[in-house]
Amino acid sequence: MFSNWFRNPFRAQSNEDGSYRPSSFALAVATSKKTDYVKQEYALKYEGNKTILVVCTDENLMKMENDVLFSTGNHPVEMFVPMLHFRDAGFSFDFATVAGDSVKLEMWAFPKADKNVIHIHEEVKPKLEHPKKISDITSIDDYSAIFIPGGHGCLINLPKSVELGRLLHQAHEKELPIVTLCHGPGVLLSTGLEDVQSEFAYKGYKMMCFTDKTDAMSPSIGYLPGKMPWKCQEMLEKNGVEILNTKESGDVKVDREVISGDSPYASHNLGIIAAPILVEYANINKS
Repeated sequence: MFSNWFRNPFRAQSNEDGSYRPSSFALAVATSKKTDYVKQEYALKYEGNKTILVVCTDENLMKMENDVLFSTGNHPVEMFVPMLHFRDAGFSFDFATVAGDSVKLEMWAFPKADKNVIHIHEEVKPKLEHPKKISDITSIDDYSAIFIPGGHGCLINLPKSVELGRLLHQAHEKELPIVTLCHGPGVLLSTGLEDVQSEFAYKGYKMMCFTDKTDAMSPSIGYLPGKMPWKCQEMLEKNGVEILNTKESGDVKVDREVISGDSPYASHNLGIIAAPILVEYANINKS
């Protein structure tokens, strides 16, 4: 093991299926065994029956520009830390993917020493293994918010989902809160698909997201095994979104119904900021 570290600390590591996960160096500097989560005591909690819809990826292999496959999925810290805060504020969850197949997670980024994350992962695992199919959800009326966690895997098929684009337009029209972070804002591009027959819903919004600059640098340390097949920040900006951050430092932005964070580092702050907003919206819109 140590000889491999000294030989190739910056080279993406190969998996048995031929895909690649981040290098030993990238995992050492970009992942952690514990998260920043600290339980908050929210003055008001949600006591209704509407769940938060967590939109996830059921694809875990991203073909990079060089045709190499990156083993990805949703980032577990970006998913579970905000969810811990939402749970603390009284919410429960439903999960949905494009094909209705199981939710894929970047398990190489799982915080293995974080008891809170381990617990909520085990708690929702049956739903992760058997999520709803996005096309089977015809109305957002049963939901109190939509949560779109990041992880590079969310960019594989979710931005191409016509059904998701239509669902997000419903949410936009009703000002249903959308919580997202890192590469998750790229999923909102589904609202601008030609077959959705509507304009991109979030033109003029200010958001945080993972920067193209950092993605472009990532292959040099072996986090990614090649250049991105398309640029998330660039596509959002081309569609009229103003991306505020120039680096990843844990920042969060609230613009109308959209609450966005810049990276995994924003997971804790995002949850703290979003939870009371979701409670307020859900309590006002009880019916």
